[in-house]
Amino acid sequence: MSVEFLLTTLIVVITPGTGVLYTMSAGLSRGLIASLIAAIACTLGIVPHMVAAITGLAALLQANPLAFQILKYFGVAYLIYMAWGTFRDRSSLVVQEDAGPPSSVIRVILHGILINILNPKLTMFFFAFLPQFVDTTARDAFGRMVELSMIFMLATLLVFIGYGIFASAIRTKVISKPAMLMWMRRVFGVAFIGLAARLAFES
Repeated sequence: MSVEFLLTTLIVVITPGTGVLYTMSAGLSRGLIASLIAAIACTLGIVPHMVAAITGLAALLQANPLAFQILKYFGVAYLIYMAWGTFRDRSSLVVQEDAGPPSSVIRVILHGILINILNPKLTMFFFAFLPQFVDTTARDAFGRMVELSMIFMLATLLVFIGYGIFASAIRTKVISKPAMLMWMRRVFGVAFIGLAARLAFES
């Protein structure tokens, strides 16, 4: 594992995207436990893309524009659904001092996993990213790609947890002011729509 791989990985996972947005949203609206669950779920959502890249499915998607477009627009539709849910959610206006587990752990997990599964850019990223740091002609190329992918997932989990902890730490100050929380919810909703638009119009 090279320093270049670690630096590139950190830059990629620290850059705010859909998973970071969802993790912070969970932390702000429901607290620390929800943000940690969301971080784990978003990380698990990377697994199908990693497997697809390693087994060669990514090459098939890259060679088949129709398959890529179908998957891409499923992701766009899901992001729009997340935006709609963020705008209409009223329960987060109720402040609970002892937040405890979120009311629906399964819902948080499901959304976190789907939000990354339905992002085909992750498959393309792994397909283009891993070969740069692995000698694909070597006998242990498969094992090396698995190893680097696991490191990427671990870095993603740790960074997302950091974002979640930060969001939950400022939660009390944010949710103690209904107007502030309303503004934050609108910002997250608009951000989800922006991510959906970017995904829809990127080639």
